[in-house]
Amino acid sequence: MRKLFSVIGLFIAISAAAESNLPTAGQIANEMTVGWNLGNTLEAIGGESAWGAGRTSQQLIDSVKAAGFNTVRLPVSWFTHSDTLTSIINKAWMNRVKEVVDYCIKNDMYVILNIHWDKGWLENRVNKTNQAMVNQRQQAYWAQIARHFKEYDEHLLFAGANEPNAHDSIQMSVLLSYYQTFIDAVRATGGNNSSRTLIVQGPATDIDDTYKLMNTLPKDLIANRMMVEVHYYSPFQFCLMEKDEDWGGMAYYWGKGNHSKSDTSRNATKDEENDLERRFESMKKKFVDKGIPVIIGEFGAFRRKLTAPSEQALHNASIDYYYKYITKTALNKGLIPICWDVPGMLFNRRTNEQVDKAMINAIMQGEEDAVRYKY
Repeated sequence: MRKLFSVIGLFIAISAAAESNLPTAGQIANEMTVGWNLGNTLEAIGGESAWGAGRTSQQLIDSVKAAGFNTVRLPVSWFTHSDTLTSIINKAWMNRVKEVVDYCIKNDMYVILNIHWDKGWLENRVNKTNQAMVNQRQQAYWAQIARHFKEYDEHLLFAGANEPNAHDSIQMSVLLSYYQTFIDAVRATGGNNSSRTLIVQGPATDIDDTYKLMNTLPKDLIANRMMVEVHYYSPFQFCLMEKDEDWGGMAYYWGKGNHSKSDTSRNATKDEENDLERRFESMKKKFVDKGIPVIIGEFGAFRRKLTAPSEQALHNASIDYYYKYITKTALNKGLIPICWDVPGMLFNRRTNEQVDKAMINAIMQGEEDAVRYKY
């Protein structure tokens, strides 16, 4: 009888352990809708307010949730808030990051916590020469971060890097070692981190490079707890270009029906709907259809103030259409779209009010129009 009770006890213990696993990456992806980046804030070199964001408040995150977003990506610097010799993270900084995470968790939002550019200690050192040093620091940081957030449920996800500069197979191999270190460090802390969903970034987070070079993922102790991240700012001339260059000029108009008949030199000439569809479809085939969710961790285009003869109304229509089209297409193909934002772009960081309601409405319309892929 005693032996029977022992067997029963072991069965209960094993069952309880299985039941305590957090949901799979696919189950989480099904619950994520559209996301928003707290940009130029916690990743700012010099402190949270160094790039004009001010101190993030619960009210700001409340406004983001009220606008319709249910996912927040938190870009964070750690190197500049640590002892650069011991890699010990400043406790006050760790606690401040936790406060901002809690603002989101309080709103039942999903939170993606990453290591961002951070002076390029990882991002610009994807090479054999720096591999050992970077892996050592990667392990130290993620062991501390993971322990600090160990008890959080599936609403918190960790992302191992930001936009790692890898562009060939050798660099891809080095980058995979950084991700293996990240995953091993998190899993070693146990608890909910044993089954937490972790996100690895494609090389340079470029979709074409990711399709070509990212042919394997790091090993994990648990199945179905990994996502892949890419970014999308194409065409550059429309999304981010700030002044004309010798090789080309800024584009103000994008998409079918939005090309100017008079200001023709400012029409986008590439990377419109067909190319966007092709790239997103490549991520669907390579990862999504195999049960690996993909996030578009950043996307966006800034709205310009134009003067005649350029057409402000047509430019505005192009911007709104761009956000709507990306959101709808991403969700249709199983990708989670997370727009980039900086102080004063979508939200006023002092009053917490919406600044660009048209842009936010375009994102939400894209979500409404989508026929979502389900994992």
